Amino acid sequence: MAIFRLNHAVLYVRDVAESVAFYRDVLGFGYTEVGDSFKGGAFLRAPGSTNDHDLGLFELGAQAGPSGAGRSTVGLYHLAWEVDTLGDLVDLAQTLSAAGALVGKSDHGTTKSLYGKDPNGLEFEIVWLIPAELLTDADRDKAGVAPLDLAAEVDKYGREALSGVGISRN
Repeated sequence: MAIFRLNHAVLYVRDVAESVAFYRDVLGFGYTEVGDSFKGGAFLRAPGSTNDHDLGLFELGAQAGPSGAGRSTVGLYHLAWEVDTLGDLVDLAQTLSAAGALVGKSDHGTTKSLYGKDPNGLEFEIVWLIPAELLTDADRDKAGVAPLDLAAEVDKYGREALSGVGISRN
C-alpha cells in the first residue's frame, strides 16, 4: 500500500460565497458537477484536473474565529498546488499580488514557491518544480529558503519550462 498524492482538501470558511469567489477569480478553480448544490458548501476543481473535486469549502459563518494553527494550536500550515510552467507561477504572482493575497515568495533550490492567504487567512503554496534534466548541483545543494527572484528564474529556465513532473494538463 502506497499513498501517491493528495486527492482533495476540505476547508472550513466563514463565508462560502466569498471563498468561492477567491478560489475561482484568483486561482482559476471552477465548480464541479455538484458545485454549489449543498447549502453552505461548495466543491471546486482546479483547472485541468481530473479529480472529482480538488477543494471542498464548508461555511461556519461570520462568527467563526481565526485559525490558531501554528500559533496556539496544532493544525495544518498550508496546502501546496503545483503549476505546469514557470510562466504560470509568474502570472499567479501578479494575480495574487493584485488581489492582496501574496504573502511570500521562496526559492527552495529545486522548487520555486509563492505563498498566499485566502479571505479566511488560510495559507496556501503554489509551487513550480525544476525539471530533473535542468537541475544543477547548485539547485540541489541549496539549503534552506532564499528569496525568490522570479525574473532571474525565467531568464534561467524560460516561461514555458514544464514542472518537474513532466506532465502538462493543458
